[in-house]
Amino acid sequence: MKAAVYYENGPPSVFKYEDVEDPHCYAAGVVIKVEAVSIEGGDTLNRGGGALITVPHVVGYQAAGTIVQVGKEVAHLKVGQRVVTVNAFGSHAEFRSVPARNAWPVPDGFDIKQASAIPVPFGTADDCLFEFGRLKAGETVLVQAGAGAVGIAAIQLAKRAGARVFATASSDDRLARLKPLGMDHGINYVTHDLVGEVMKLTDNKGVDLIVDPVGGSTLQKSLLALGHRGRVSMVGNAGREKMSIDVSSLMGGNRSLTGVFLGAEIMTDRAHDMIQRHIGDAGQGKLKVVIDKIFTLKEAAAAHAYIESRKAVGRVVLIP
Repeated sequence: MKAAVYYENGPPSVFKYEDVEDPHCYAAGVVIKVEAVSIEGGDTLNRGGGALITVPHVVGYQAAGTIVQVGKEVAHLKVGQRVVTVNAFGSHAEFRSVPARNAWPVPDGFDIKQASAIPVPFGTADDCLFEFGRLKAGETVLVQAGAGAVGIAAIQLAKRAGARVFATASSDDRLARLKPLGMDHGINYVTHDLVGEVMKLTDNKGVDLIVDPVGGSTLQKSLLALGHRGRVSMVGNAGREKMSIDVSSLMGGNRSLTGVFLGAEIMTDRAHDMIQRHIGDAGQGKLKVVIDKIFTLKEAAAAHAYIESRKAVGRVVLIP
């Protein structure tokens, strides 16, 4: 099969488009013919400095397609069924092998490209808001990096839960595109002071919950924007800054900081069923999946470079 591979970590230019061996189908797994690859933020981080589990390495968490092989221990999935899959690596290829537990059926008629972009972003956003963020109706939520896929998911889920939703982005244009998704107030973090704007919007109370996939100096600002008993769900280091923060501001207002990683619980019934609900809701038009740009698999380097330019709103997708 063809795949976008690399032999060493580095910038997007390390990608090569080559023939590699077809993946093996394990007893408790399935193999899919990949039809759409949703490039996750973690994919770019892994390419830049993650472990090369295989050499050449095929990076990538998330891809959707049609099942072509089913392991002998798998009874709930069948050949010919459309699914979206998540695994530690292997999405940037024409075929991929995953545990059957990490494959979710795609509703009939639902666009496979949109389906490919649901499990990690919407599952992560749900955990940040509800499982660990304990969001309640009527509370205020700040979504950092609102134009990213996790941010777009969090804005919709928070609004649907009855929250007042703020979001940040690097330009007014990007913020304008978030308004129809449920954002009540946007903050351009390039032109405005984040903490000052939050305090203006909340009558100096601060927000109840913050979803922060950026980390670094942005995480420090998130802590300072919290209100009494406010919570931060920290879910990544997209800013690629050294994670060194002062947490002393947490004590005075009984505030909390929680690290969130969907992968730690993705095999549980709770997470699996939650992700399937989001796929179903998106298939019915109740949630919107935003795809910014589509590249071919052969253009993986260009796709990763585009993501790192921070121009995208939503997900970037590869088509084999």
